[in-house]
Amino acid sequence: MNGLTWVKEWLEGLGQLSLLTREVVVSLFSRRLDVRQLIYQIYFIGAKSQSVVLITGAFTGMVLAAQTYFQFHKVRMDTATMAVVSVSMCSELGPVLTGLMVAGRVGAALAAELGTMRVTEQIDALRTLATHPVDYLIVPRLLATLIAMPILTAASISFGIIAGYLVGTSYLKIEPAYLWYRMVQHTSPQDVATGLIKSLIYGGIIALISCYKGMTCREGAEGVGRATTEAVVYSAITILISNFFLTLALNRLLGT
Repeated sequence: MNGLTWVKEWLEGLGQLSLLTREVVVSLFSRRLDVRQLIYQIYFIGAKSQSVVLITGAFTGMVLAAQTYFQFHKVRMDTATMAVVSVSMCSELGPVLTGLMVAGRVGAALAAELGTMRVTEQIDALRTLATHPVDYLIVPRLLATLIAMPILTAASISFGIIAGYLVGTSYLKIEPAYLWYRMVQHTSPQDVATGLIKSLIYGGIIALISCYKGMTCREGAEGVGRATTEAVVYSAITILISNFFLTLALNRLLGT
């Protein structure tokens, strides 16, 4: 019985999220956007997430370069190390890890902020002032996340590749010219396009799930805390699951 109840609640939540997504799409094309709110959200989501994203990208590139070298050195393929790092960072690790970091930082903040507004009845106050909560609260956050995520992902990819290259040339003593040549040879524009398209989709996933959890949280501090936790967990799980299907679809579409 508990299992059936959980499935029922999950399906109801999925339906409510779908309705919210439809309402947001309609609002994007039919209502006026609050530009000041959008600019602030871009700063909050994008600029304030730079440090954690860059650190994650840099050290991921470094450890990936080291581990790849340790295996490739056994078969005398040292100069192919950065080719693996570059392709992996561009198409998989860059967008996924950036999405997970942004989900942990931004997703939690969005859910907590909107959840607090719901608990303190500020969202109801907006309705009494003839201000649609979706227009004023969700649309700017969604657009800001869609704008910031590809930029953050590109920065994470760049720092990961640069850090991996420095480790390969300075610590692992791989010939710089051959290392760079093999990396450029095996990294295609389709790899970069795959990563940026994924990041755009992950941004939408994070914003929609986090805003939905915040807007529908239960009363009290416990409800806000639970909504915040669920926003991060559901966003991360959705990113990891969708990554598999996006990889297959984009590989067929872009021919990577």
